[in-house]
This record gives sequence, structure tokens and C-alpha cells, in this order.
Amino acid sequence: MRPEDVIADKTRPFTGAEYIQSLRDGREVYIDGERVADVTTHPAFRNAVRSIARLYDALHDPKHHADLTCPTDTGSGGYTHKFFRVQRSTEDLIGAQQAIAGWSRLSYGWMGRTPDYKAAYTNTLGANAEYYGPYKENALAWYKRAQEAVPFMNHAIVNPPIDRHKPAEQVKDVFVHVEKEVDGGIIVSGAKVVATSAAFTHYNYMGQSSKTATEDLDMSLMFMVPIDAPGLKLFCRTSYERAAAAQSPFDYPLSSRFDENDAIFVLDRVFIPWEDIFIYRDPARVLSFYPRSGFTQGFQFQGCTRFAVKLDFLAGLLAKALRCIGADENRFSQVHLGEVIAWRNLFWSLSNAMAHNPDPWVGDALLPSLQAGQAYRVFAPDVYPRVKDIIERTVTSGLIYLPSSAKDFANPAIAPYLERFVRGSRGVGHEERIKIMKLLWDCVGTEFGGRHELYERNYAGGWEDIRAQTLTWAERSGALKQWEGLVDQCMADYDTHGWTGDTWVNPE
Repeated sequence: MRPEDVIADKTRPFTGAEYIQSLRDGREVYIDGERVADVTTHPAFRNAVRSIARLYDALHDPKHHADLTCPTDTGSGGYTHKFFRVQRSTEDLIGAQQAIAGWSRLSYGWMGRTPDYKAAYTNTLGANAEYYGPYKENALAWYKRAQEAVPFMNHAIVNPPIDRHKPAEQVKDVFVHVEKEVDGGIIVSGAKVVATSAAFTHYNYMGQSSKTATEDLDMSLMFMVPIDAPGLKLFCRTSYERAAAAQSPFDYPLSSRFDENDAIFVLDRVFIPWEDIFIYRDPARVLSFYPRSGFTQGFQFQGCTRFAVKLDFLAGLLAKALRCIGADENRFSQVHLGEVIAWRNLFWSLSNAMAHNPDPWVGDALLPSLQAGQAYRVFAPDVYPRVKDIIERTVTSGLIYLPSSAKDFANPAIAPYLERFVRGSRGVGHEERIKIMKLLWDCVGTEFGGRHELYERNYAGGWEDIRAQTLTWAERSGALKQWEGLVDQCMADYDTHGWTGDTWVNPE
């Protein structure tokens, strides 16, 4: 049974309830030494599942429907999330940006690997199916399938941090590889890291990162696999949601509902049918995947737009925090809040540039601007820690001058003191002040907050790689030559004897 089979009306995507039902498939998920019987009810995942369900419900909500959806181009007569369809005009890209931002605002920017993240890949399949050679029909079939149902897909592309001093093909005891071909497909084993949100997705796209791709034929493969496939196992990191459940949502308002649990992704002799394979025993295609598939531009577009929403949230929350401690008129605080707002403006400008200044691609299809996307990719990992540092420098002890939990408000021996000694400035009451500060602490100080800094630092690749790849683009596209040509033009204006033309006057 496919996850999409629970959808009652095949002309529309999942509803929230259908999404939740589709996860009850016997998948093999482990946490805290136990196998999870049902991820939709387990305290490690249940609220994150409901946060995703909320996104699906928004597709059908009259308040959001027009902003989030468009007609399918598959002949289904239905509708889909705007980013799941090939973009063929600037208007399509602006609509996709609107839909990405609309979904992101429902988690205030704190869920990055929502279903539209992998749409950055599946939406390329309709225009670029020829790239997959003998697996062209698989690409077209998955384009149709993804667009019509909007399934939740994640990916696992990075090899585990093991034996990195060796070539990838020498670590086949760990890394994903083909064991053998069988009737109808292949048998695959190995591990990947980190499969974000995998415990409550429908499918995993198993790919290769550009840094560790190899010409080994048994490792030159990319495919889609359902999370309930026999032999697929997920070993989850600790759950911040489960830890937060010991307290009130008042104390951990983000951890308790937006924890995208990361997992060690293991394939133990998993059968992959031919129809779910995109690249097989084809090193040239694996090695050219990022520059040629279109996924790079798409994930940068989704990532930058989501990041800009997150900065909206952090700028607003920092302003409220400074006001409630009476630091809002302090020049130091104003300068730093102004910097956060400037960063917010920058990343919205990059997102807008990606939508409004697209790159021509295959046929009449367009991709978000690669140049703007690379700027986002390079600078966001540096900006996020800077914003976190600004919060800590300006709010200082206000982040921890807090009672232990919401339970303290109910104790008559404590409550009068909280009202007096933990009150806010500018007419803000003590409960509101504490609520603001606990929300800000969950952003930057909890395990959830720490994971987000690590996530934003490494979201799009290693520090050196993303810069080197920006240089490679400039070289291969001819842009660097053009920039050098501008310098040559300037240098041609003069020589050792003076100006070479008659525009300027020599110092005679």
C-alpha cells in the first residue's frame, strides 16, 4: 500500500488527518532503546507530526488556498502546492515563493525540511526527465506522483563521519552500495546521515553529496525508498519534543512542536524496484547531479525563503524582548537590532532576486537565480550565529532571569514575588515578560536552539565547499572571465606613457 492510497479524493493532496493516518504503516523507528509502535502518538514525535499535518490542512483552508496552491499540470484536474510544479514564468516563481513563505510562517521559520523542501527536486523532474537517461520514465512518473499527492519526502545524501581519510569506495561496510541485482530491482545496504524528519516522512530520496560522490559503480546510484520498506531502519537522536513534554508549552513553545528529529538512516538489504531508481551504475550522472539536475537552485530558493521568515520572527522577538526589559531606547541595543533587521532585509532581497531574476533552463522551464542562491548559501551560515550572538549580547541575563516553569504561577507562595520582581518594563506584566523570554531562550539556549545553530551552519554544505563551488560556478559560467574583462578594459585605458585615448588629460 502506498501512502497516497489513504487520500479520499485523488484530485487533491493529503489533508492533515490523511497525512497522520498514512504514517501508521509499521515503519521501523527506534528511540531510547525501543521500537516506536506509532510515530503519530509517541511523545517524541506526535506534535511535530501535527505541525506537518497543519501544513497539509492549510492547502485546503480557504484562508490559505489561493496563496499556497495552483492547478496541476499532470492532467489530474486537481491542485497542488505551487512549488511542486515546474516553474515556467517569473509569475510561477513568485507564486512558489509565496507558497514556501506561507508554509514556513506556520512554523515561524523553525521547520526547514517541510514537504516543500524536497519539492525543490521533484519539481525539476517534469522538465528535466531526459537527464536521467534510461530512467527518464521514472522521473516523469515521480513528478506526477509528487505533484498530485504532495507526499512528504526527505533525503539522506551525506556519508556518515567515519573513515573520512579513505576514499568512499573503501568504506563499503558503512556507506550505501548495491549488494546485487535481483528480479525487479536491486538490493541495497549501508547508512547515511542525517535523515532529518525521516521518522514522519513518506519517502526518502537516497542520493550522494557532491563532496563524497565516487566513480565506484556499486555506489553510483540515486533512488526513492518508502520509509516502511522492509530492512529500512531509523535510529533517532534524542527528542527535544519528548523532553519538553515534561513541562508546559509555555516553557518550551518551539521544542515541544517543531522538533525535526534527525536519524541515522540504515538500509539493511533493502529491495529497491527499478521504477524507483533515478541513477544507477552511472558515475558521470552522479558526479554532475548538482550542476545539472536543477536541485541546487531549488533548495537554495526554499532554504533562503524559509530563512528569511525565521529572521522575521527573530527580529520581532528581539524587539519585544528589549522593550520588556527597558533596553529598547539604549543606543547599543538599537544598533544591534538594526543589524538584525538589515540581515532580514538582505535575505528577503536574495529570495526576491531568485524569484524575479530567474535563470533559463530546459525548454521553457526556469530556475531560481543561481547567483543569488549562492550568496544566500555562503552567508546564511555566518549570519545565523551572528544573530544569536546579538541576542545574547543585548538581552544578557534577561534570558535566564526566569522562574523554573509555568507551575510557579500557581503557587501562592511564589506568585506575588514573580509579579513584583520579574515584571516587565513599558507596562508589560510579569507573565508576558516571562513568556517572551522563555520563547527567546528556546530559540537560542535550549538543546533545540543549539541544534538549530548547527543546522543553519551546515545546512548547505561545508564552509569551504560552498565557497569553492561559488568560484567554480563563476569560472564555468564565464562570469569570472567577464569580470576579468572589465579589469582588462580599465587597464587598456593607460600604459607607461600615460592615457591611451583622448578622453583624459595627461600630467604634462
